[in-house]
Amino acid sequence: MTHPLRACRLLCLAVLAGLPLLARADAVEALKAFTQKVQSARAEFNQVVTSPDGARKKNSSGRFEFLRPNRFRFDYLKPYEQQIVADGQKVWLYDPDLNQVTVRGFDQALGTTPAAVLAGTSIERDFTLQAQPDQDGLQWVLATPKAKEGAQSGGIKSLRVGFRGNELAALEILDGFGQRSRLDFIKLELNPALTTQRFRFQAPAGADVLQQ
Repeated sequence: MTHPLRACRLLCLAVLAGLPLLARADAVEALKAFTQKVQSARAEFNQVVTSPDGARKKNSSGRFEFLRPNRFRFDYLKPYEQQIVADGQKVWLYDPDLNQVTVRGFDQALGTTPAAVLAGTSIERDFTLQAQPDQDGLQWVLATPKAKEGAQSGGIKSLRVGFRGNELAALEILDGFGQRSRLDFIKLELNPALTTQRFRFQAPAGADVLQQ
């Protein structure tokens, strides 16, 4: 017969061993719940882009908004202003310094942006989800695109979504060229009253418009 104290210790060890698995499973469920229940959101963000060799880093910050299905906008404010706006059919990238607008089809451009997981319509259809170990105080989910074509052309190879409990906190993207981008979200607001008008883009007068 197992000694009661030993049995208690074994039970405690079993519970403690299961905690990381439960936490990681909860992160996957948190991501699924986010894509199902959050129809719009806005936040501030800080972004760090790291070169494939890890030697060079580029920092930027701005505001992010999305409205399902397939509408989003990034307003980069520092160190340089830039806009990326998706109206559900096209994605517009505007560089005020160059006074230049680049236009791409939505399906073509979505795979190269973090909005693929946040503003898309079906994450489980487009991505394979896998729980990851906790890191930086966050619970992480690895989302790997089921379509491999995008990664071969420099699009998303994989991305990790970080949650603090049920709150979206970070997004980390690895592209097909080995470049890594991490966005940390601040002042996240869920389901604000956003309209489709917010995601329409009109090229400024005199801007060069390039179709891709």
